Amino acid sequence: MSRATEMVSRRGAFSLLGLAAALGAVAAMTPALVTEAEAQTAGQERRAARREGREARREGRRAGREARREGRRTARELRREAR
Repeated sequence: MSRATEMVSRRGAFSLLGLAAALGAVAAMTPALVTEAEAQTAGQERRAARREGREARREGRRAGREARREGRRTARELRREAR
């Protein structure tokens, strides 16, 4: 008898059914994983851009603060020298 005409045992049928179910589940999840990865990347890019903006604003504030402090120190030293 050829392989095609043989009876399939119950164990063989269940293993084929399980394999088909596993492959179907993987195939169904693949597009969802790709979409999540793209969304995550886009979200990461937005967060990185916001972070860069915050860091630039923070540096600006710090530089301005240091300049004001230096101006006050200079003025204070000039007043002390004037006495």
